[in-house]
Amino acid sequence: MCTRAVFITLLLSIMLRAVIIDRIAIVVGGDKIIKDSDINRDIRLVSFINKQKADFGAEARRAAASRLVDQMLIRREIEVGMYSVPSESDVLKTLAGVEKSRCSTAAECKKELAQYGLTQQELKEYLSWQLTVLRFIDTRFRPAILVSDDEIEQYYREHLPQLRKQNPGKPDTLAALHNQIQQTLTAEQVNQQFDSWLKARRQAIKIDYREAGLA
Repeated sequence: MCTRAVFITLLLSIMLRAVIIDRIAIVVGGDKIIKDSDINRDIRLVSFINKQKADFGAEARRAAASRLVDQMLIRREIEVGMYSVPSESDVLKTLAGVEKSRCSTAAECKKELAQYGLTQQELKEYLSWQLTVLRFIDTRFRPAILVSDDEIEQYYREHLPQLRKQNPGKPDTLAALHNQIQQTLTAEQVNQQFDSWLKARRQAIKIDYREAGLA
Protein backbone atom coordinates (compact mmCIF):
# COMPACT_ATOMS: atom_id res chain seq x y z
CA MET A 1 0.00 0.00 0.00
CA CYS A 2 2.85 2.32 0.92
CA THR A 3 4.63 1.49 -2.35
CA ARG A 4 1.49 2.25 -4.33
CA ALA A 5 1.06 5.59 -2.56
CA VAL A 6 4.65 6.54 -3.32
CA PHE A 7 4.16 5.59 -6.98
CA ILE A 8 1.02 7.70 -7.26
CA THR A 9 2.78 10.63 -5.62
CA LEU A 10 5.68 10.37 -8.05
CA LEU A 11 3.29 10.09 -11.01
CA LEU A 12 1.38 13.19 -9.96
CA SER A 13 4.64 15.03 -9.48
CA ILE A 14 5.77 14.14 -12.99
CA MET A 15 2.41 15.16 -14.45
CA LEU A 16 2.53 18.47 -12.57
CA ARG A 17 6.02 19.23 -13.88
CA ALA A 18 4.84 18.45 -17.43
CA VAL A 19 1.96 20.91 -17.08
CA ILE A 20 4.28 23.61 -15.78
CA ILE A 21 6.81 23.04 -18.56
CA ASP A 22 4.19 23.17 -21.31
CA ARG A 23 1.99 25.90 -19.87
CA ILE A 24 -0.22 28.16 -21.93
CA ALA A 25 1.78 31.24 -22.88
CA ILE A 26 -0.68 33.19 -25.07
CA VAL A 27 -4.39 33.02 -25.87
CA VAL A 28 -5.43 34.54 -29.20
CA GLY A 29 -9.04 35.50 -29.81
CA GLY A 30 -10.23 33.70 -26.71
CA ASP A 31 -9.93 30.18 -28.16
CA LYS A 32 -6.54 29.68 -29.81
CA ILE A 33 -3.60 28.93 -27.56
CA ILE A 34 0.16 29.16 -27.94
CA LYS A 35 2.04 26.95 -25.52
CA ASP A 36 5.49 27.32 -24.06
CA SER A 37 6.61 24.35 -26.15
CA ASP A 38 5.37 26.09 -29.32
CA ILE A 39 7.62 29.05 -28.58
CA ASN A 40 10.63 26.84 -27.89
CA ARG A 41 10.03 24.82 -31.07
CA ASP A 42 9.76 27.99 -33.16
CA ILE A 43 13.07 29.22 -31.76
CA ARG A 44 14.73 25.90 -32.60
CA LEU A 45 13.33 25.87 -36.14
CA VAL A 46 14.28 29.45 -36.95
CA SER A 47 17.74 28.88 -35.46
CA PHE A 48 18.21 25.75 -37.55
CA ILE A 49 17.15 27.51 -40.75
CA ASN A 50 19.42 30.48 -40.01
CA LYS A 51 22.33 28.23 -38.92
CA GLN A 52 22.47 29.92 -35.53
CA LYS A 53 22.75 28.68 -31.99
CA ALA A 54 19.31 28.45 -30.38
CA ASP A 55 18.75 31.37 -28.02
CA PHE A 56 15.96 31.01 -25.47
CA GLY A 57 16.51 34.38 -23.83
CA ALA A 58 13.75 36.93 -23.20
CA GLU A 59 14.24 38.82 -26.47
CA ALA A 60 14.27 35.66 -28.57
CA ARG A 61 11.12 34.41 -26.83
CA ARG A 62 9.32 37.70 -27.50
CA ALA A 63 10.26 37.49 -31.19
CA ALA A 64 9.05 33.88 -31.39
CA ALA A 65 5.82 34.75 -29.58
CA SER A 66 5.19 37.58 -32.03
CA ARG A 67 5.75 35.25 -35.00
CA LEU A 68 3.36 32.69 -33.56
CA VAL A 69 0.64 35.27 -32.93
CA ASP A 70 1.00 36.41 -36.54
CA GLN A 71 0.70 32.79 -37.63
CA MET A 72 -2.55 32.42 -35.71
CA LEU A 73 -4.01 35.47 -37.43
CA ILE A 74 -2.87 34.32 -40.86
CA ARG A 75 -4.19 30.81 -40.25
CA ARG A 76 -7.62 32.20 -39.37
CA GLU A 77 -7.70 34.18 -42.62
CA ILE A 78 -6.56 31.18 -44.68
CA GLU A 79 -9.27 28.99 -43.15
CA VAL A 80 -12.03 31.56 -43.64
CA GLY A 81 -10.94 32.46 -47.18
CA MET A 82 -10.19 28.83 -48.10
CA TYR A 83 -6.86 29.77 -49.64
CA SER A 84 -4.90 27.04 -51.37
CA VAL A 85 -2.00 25.22 -49.74
CA PRO A 86 1.22 23.95 -51.35
CA SER A 87 1.33 20.47 -52.82
CA GLU A 88 3.20 17.65 -51.14
CA SER A 89 5.72 17.67 -53.99
CA ASP A 90 6.43 21.38 -53.46
CA VAL A 91 6.96 20.81 -49.75
CA LEU A 92 9.27 17.85 -50.32
CA LYS A 93 11.24 19.81 -52.91
CA THR A 94 11.73 22.67 -50.45
CA LEU A 95 12.67 20.23 -47.68
CA ALA A 96 15.24 18.57 -49.93
CA GLY A 97 16.71 21.96 -50.82
CA VAL A 98 17.06 22.97 -47.17
CA GLU A 99 18.62 19.66 -46.21
CA LYS A 100 21.02 19.80 -49.16
CA SER A 101 22.16 23.26 -48.10
CA ARG A 102 22.83 22.07 -44.56
CA CYS A 103 24.06 18.47 -44.83
CA SER A 104 25.82 16.08 -47.17
CA THR A 105 23.79 13.01 -46.18
CA ALA A 106 20.36 12.20 -44.76
CA ALA A 107 21.96 10.75 -41.65
CA GLU A 108 23.92 13.95 -41.10
CA CYS A 109 20.75 16.02 -41.40
CA LYS A 110 18.94 13.80 -38.93
CA LYS A 111 21.82 14.22 -36.49
CA GLU A 112 21.93 17.99 -36.92
CA LEU A 113 18.18 18.30 -36.44
CA ALA A 114 18.47 16.23 -33.27
CA GLN A 115 21.08 18.65 -31.97
CA TYR A 116 18.39 21.35 -32.21
CA GLY A 117 15.82 19.08 -30.57
CA LEU A 118 13.92 18.71 -33.85
CA THR A 119 12.67 15.96 -36.14
CA GLN A 120 12.49 15.95 -39.92
CA GLN A 121 8.68 15.95 -39.66
CA GLU A 122 8.75 19.16 -37.61
CA LEU A 123 11.03 20.77 -40.19
CA LYS A 124 8.76 19.59 -42.99
CA GLU A 125 5.67 21.03 -41.29
CA TYR A 126 7.48 24.31 -40.70
CA LEU A 127 8.51 24.61 -44.35
CA SER A 128 5.01 23.65 -45.49
CA TRP A 129 3.62 26.48 -43.38
CA GLN A 130 6.15 28.96 -44.76
CA LEU A 131 5.13 28.04 -48.31
CA THR A 132 1.47 28.39 -47.32
CA VAL A 133 2.07 31.89 -45.95
CA LEU A 134 3.98 32.97 -49.06
CA ARG A 135 1.15 31.70 -51.26
CA PHE A 136 -1.43 33.46 -49.10
CA ILE A 137 0.44 36.77 -49.25
CA ASP A 138 0.85 36.53 -53.01
CA THR A 139 -2.82 35.64 -53.58
CA ARG A 140 -4.26 38.06 -51.04
CA PHE A 141 -2.22 41.21 -51.68
CA ARG A 142 -0.38 41.13 -55.01
CA PRO A 143 -3.47 41.58 -57.27
CA ALA A 144 -4.14 45.00 -55.70
CA ILE A 145 -0.64 46.31 -56.41
CA LEU A 146 -0.06 48.57 -59.40
CA VAL A 147 3.40 50.05 -59.95
CA SER A 148 3.45 53.08 -62.25
CA ASP A 149 6.10 53.91 -64.84
CA ASP A 150 6.89 57.09 -62.89
CA GLU A 151 7.66 55.02 -59.77
CA ILE A 152 9.90 52.72 -61.80
CA GLU A 153 11.77 55.63 -63.34
CA GLN A 154 12.24 57.31 -59.95
CA TYR A 155 13.59 54.10 -58.45
CA TYR A 156 15.95 53.74 -61.41
CA ARG A 157 17.36 57.23 -60.89
CA GLU A 158 17.78 56.80 -57.15
CA HIS A 159 19.23 53.27 -57.16
CA LEU A 160 21.24 53.04 -60.39
CA PRO A 161 24.62 52.36 -58.67
CA GLN A 162 23.05 49.57 -56.65
CA LEU A 163 21.34 48.14 -59.75
CA ARG A 164 24.66 48.08 -61.60
CA LYS A 165 26.24 46.08 -58.77
CA GLN A 166 23.34 43.65 -58.85
CA ASN A 167 23.65 43.17 -62.61
CA PRO A 168 27.37 43.13 -63.48
CA GLY A 169 28.10 43.02 -67.19
CA LYS A 170 24.48 43.63 -68.15
CA PRO A 171 22.94 46.72 -69.80
CA ASP A 172 22.00 49.36 -67.22
CA THR A 173 19.37 51.21 -69.22
CA LEU A 174 15.92 51.84 -67.81
CA ALA A 175 14.40 49.56 -70.44
CA ALA A 176 16.76 46.71 -69.54
CA LEU A 177 16.08 47.03 -65.81
CA HIS A 178 12.38 47.84 -66.05
CA ASN A 179 11.04 44.40 -65.13
CA GLN A 180 13.49 43.92 -62.27
CA ILE A 181 12.57 47.28 -60.76
CA GLN A 182 8.87 46.56 -61.21
CA GLN A 183 9.24 43.26 -59.36
CA THR A 184 11.19 44.93 -56.56
CA LEU A 185 8.64 47.70 -56.09
CA THR A 186 5.76 45.24 -56.27
CA ALA A 187 7.34 43.08 -53.56
CA GLU A 188 7.89 46.14 -51.37
CA GLN A 189 4.27 47.24 -51.70
CA VAL A 190 3.00 43.71 -51.10
CA ASN A 191 5.01 43.60 -47.87
CA GLN A 192 3.66 46.99 -46.84
CA GLN A 193 0.08 45.88 -47.47
CA PHE A 194 0.67 42.65 -45.58
CA ASP A 195 2.25 44.45 -42.61
CA SER A 196 -0.67 46.91 -42.48
CA TRP A 197 -3.15 44.03 -42.59
CA LEU A 198 -1.38 42.21 -39.78
CA LYS A 199 -1.29 45.36 -37.65
CA ALA A 200 -5.03 45.86 -38.17
CA ARG A 201 -5.79 42.24 -37.32
CA ARG A 202 -3.73 42.48 -34.11
CA GLN A 203 -5.68 45.57 -33.08
CA ALA A 204 -9.02 43.91 -33.84
CA ILE A 205 -8.49 40.75 -31.80
CA LYS A 206 -7.81 40.11 -28.12
CA ILE A 207 -4.36 38.76 -27.41
CA ASP A 208 -3.91 37.55 -23.84
CA TYR A 209 -0.28 37.12 -22.83
CA ARG A 210 -0.20 34.67 -19.92
CA GLU A 211 3.60 34.73 -19.65
CA ALA A 212 5.23 37.93 -18.47
CA GLY A 213 7.65 39.50 -20.90
CA LEU A 214 6.16 38.12 -24.13
CA ALA A 215 4.06 41.15 -25.04
